[in-house]
Amino acid sequence: MYEERPALLDGAVLWTRTVGTAVPAGSAAEVSRSVLPDGCMDLIWADGHLLVAGPDTHAYVPAETAERYAGIRFAPGDAPGFFGVPAHELRDRRVALGALWGEAEARRLGERITAAPDPAAALDTLVRRRAADAPAPDPLLRAVVARLAAGRAVAETADAVGLGARQLHRRSLDAFGYGPKTLARVLRLQRALALVLAGVPYAEAAVRAGCADQAHLARETRALAGMTLGAYAASVAESANRETPEPSGSRTTA
Repeated sequence: MYEERPALLDGAVLWTRTVGTAVPAGSAAEVSRSVLPDGCMDLIWADGHLLVAGPDTHAYVPAETAERYAGIRFAPGDAPGFFGVPAHELRDRRVALGALWGEAEARRLGERITAAPDPAAALDTLVRRRAADAPAPDPLLRAVVARLAAGRAVAETADAVGLGARQLHRRSLDAFGYGPKTLARVLRLQRALALVLAGVPYAEAAVRAGCADQAHLARETRALAGMTLGAYAASVAESANRETPEPSGSRTTA
């Protein structure tokens, strides 16, 4: 069972997941659990252990290591200041929080969350309190995300925020884990897939999201999501029909 709701931290999403039956490898159900690139990073509690999911450049299929999970998904660019590490160092990785904050501290925090009646609420409160002492999100980088999410070109975005191409690339690596062109592709795919799930025909969804045509969207879906458009739509439909749906986006393992 997967559920999500807004977190206490501005722009973040809190999610929980309870693992049900095993999912056959290669099945549509497994595809539906794929974590697609979204420019985000997560802090995850997994039955007492805390880990960090870095930004993905391709689809990631989690292997279950626990029965209960709670996670908080930071808005793109907001997590590096909280964790104290550039996003590119965690790109396509899942690492124990102890590797970043020290084993003793990570164990203490994990035990506190585990002992709480509601681990998800405890994780939410912990993140909000610690975020108050961390560097605030850079409004300039938030503006970059907003413009790219709206379909603006990278060069136009750089001009709008007053950064040169090299400056924007360097700051994007630290904040998002990859350069602005990759972030733009990731956000464009997210826009397109949202339209597809809303019932918009593939060709129309491609153009509205900013792709040249349906073939362009199909290539991007294969490259970034590791599947065809049809397979993605079918997997989400199957997930929605199951009693305990598990939509893509829950980063449930290291």
